[in-house]
Amino acid sequence: MERILKQRDRLLAASARLIGLTSTVVAFVLLVLGGTALPALLIVTPPFLVLAWVQFRMGATKAIEWPIASIVLGLATIVLLRCEAAGAFAGFGVAGSALLPLPVADAMRVLSSSSIAAATILLTISLGRMLVLVGAFAATMITVVVVFAGQPLMGLAALSTVAGWSGLVAAGAVLSAGLLRAARRVSSIGRAHRSERQASETEAQRRQGARLLHDTVLATLTLLAHSGVGVSREALRRQAGDDARLLRQLRLSASPLGMGTGAQGDETSADGTPVEPGDSLESVRKRFERLGLDVSWHGAASVTLRPDKLDAFLLALGECLENVRRHSGVNEAHVTITDDENTVRALVTDNGTGFEPAAVPAGKLGYRESIVGRLVEIGGNARVFSAQGSGTTVVLEVPR
Repeated sequence: MERILKQRDRLLAASARLIGLTSTVVAFVLLVLGGTALPALLIVTPPFLVLAWVQFRMGATKAIEWPIASIVLGLATIVLLRCEAAGAFAGFGVAGSALLPLPVADAMRVLSSSSIAAATILLTISLGRMLVLVGAFAATMITVVVVFAGQPLMGLAALSTVAGWSGLVAAGAVLSAGLLRAARRVSSIGRAHRSERQASETEAQRRQGARLLHDTVLATLTLLAHSGVGVSREALRRQAGDDARLLRQLRLSASPLGMGTGAQGDETSADGTPVEPGDSLESVRKRFERLGLDVSWHGAASVTLRPDKLDAFLLALGECLENVRRHSGVNEAHVTITDDENTVRALVTDNGTGFEPAAVPAGKLGYRESIVGRLVEIGGNARVFSAQGSGTTVVLEVPR
């Protein structure tokens, strides 16, 4: 909001500067082209130059002193032109006349209706400035009535001044109000975007937590419910310890570490400190060795990926092997790791009972969330090939 208000002030200032300077130049050109005598031009040129400089400063800063100075100098220039036309500077070779010359009258009207009125664009943004605007308009109208008194163009001068001031005040008000409405709409859209992003992040964290719990804690509880068939007590104790560490991470951190960044499943040294695995697949290998699944590993001996992609890849791979252990009816699986410049792939194969992928219920987290959903979030993909009685093959693909 603050940034948009600054842009509004810049736009109003630039508009006031452009209109003011253009009108001042037009008024001076009317005097020059109208055949005004050189001595008269020499007298009125300095006020025009000072007025132009003040109008330039009026667009460079938002201080209210500059619009006020522009109005005062504009009125003083009008009075000076009237005095010059009346012969007040006859001693300087300037001839006077009771009737205003047309070029001088036109220049005065441009000054009163445009050059001075340009400052009003900057006087529409607050109540205090509006009060200054009313006072400036009153002073301008009084000056116009006085300097054009007894002249045939008095009515035209007053009408053009009212029209010029009305148009520029309306333009300033419309610009200011329009930009404020735009600022409120942008702010509203920003709040909606932040709320949506927060909801998306919360949902992503919920899904991540659900996947991790499904892949680890719930798997261990299921194993315990079946009395740990095929798994030693030491392996169960080790797996339960890993799950306990994961639960602590979920409680203390919104972004629990994955298998590829030194969390659950990592080996520890004799003093209990974590040891960085030289092989990113080591934690997966050792986990399923403990759980009694005979896994044959082929292809690449290690995987190099960005940490978040590595986490997703290893966790999805671990869930594939967990599905083999729990559902295939066999205790043997084959994992083939291949990689190239663009993609890392894992092929997980078993000769178990197989299943129909289309028949998997939507509420099952094991395949749809822990494998497919996890990889899709990082731009990867998972494909499954299986049929009843024909074993299962799962292909995991992760872009580098």
